[in-house]
Amino acid sequence: MNRHQFSTAVLKPTLHKIGLYSHEAERLLIGTAIQESRLKYIVQLGGGPALSYFQIEPDTIHDINENYLKFRPSLKEKADYFKVENISVEEQIVWNMALSVVYARLHYRRIPEKLPDADDLTGQARYWKRYYNTALGRGTEEEYIANYRREIE
Repeated sequence: MNRHQFSTAVLKPTLHKIGLYSHEAERLLIGTAIQESRLKYIVQLGGGPALSYFQIEPDTIHDINENYLKFRPSLKEKADYFKVENISVEEQIVWNMALSVVYARLHYRRIPEKLPDADDLTGQARYWKRYYNTALGRGTEEEYIANYRREIE
């Protein structure tokens, strides 16, 4: 799938459906997917635990469910709309692209700092590194920017 199809057919409609669309969120999530998986890999290379284009780890999914959605029933209901019954989120998130968008967006939604402006690529890279990849992650802000530019421009 190419970036444009993913953005128009999956990302934007999903964000609108859960009521968490903004141009800033769209740009940050597409940048995150590009950086994390190049929009190619749905399971972590080398056998790690990360899943989907966003490379979300099962522990993160569990944390979002137990420490965020559990206390926000209306948002949980919106997220649940995308789930297939009787299949764990961890299993689904690999092939259920809309659900992976939901969890990536919720991961960022929990952050009290506002999203960087849509046109601030440096700010997006910094935000991704600080809150998604973290100081322990191997990714860098420079790599995020280079990958984004290569894919978008």
